[in-house]
Amino acid sequence: MDLSKIINSGVKLKIVKFFHENQASIDTPRGIATWVGENRAKVKKALEELIESDILVAHRATSTTGYSYTRDTKKISKIDKLLKDRSA
Repeated sequence: MDLSKIINSGVKLKIVKFFHENQASIDTPRGIATWVGENRAKVKKALEELIESDILVAHRATSTTGYSYTRDTKKISKIDKLLKDRSA
């Protein structure tokens, strides 16, 4: 899996950075859109794509869905390296 291709869009990159910096967070699309300063529809689409890539986990309930960061330490390590490389 090529993480750099997955988080190539600005919205997905902002979401991944948010969760990487706040690994214990669980939030709704509305909350995440507020945190990353993006349109909720774009955020929702990006969230679903990040779930398919196993970067985020969906916690679906009747009224809403909360999203949290992966617990896969290898994936977190790869994301950490990718984010550091991008900011260097």
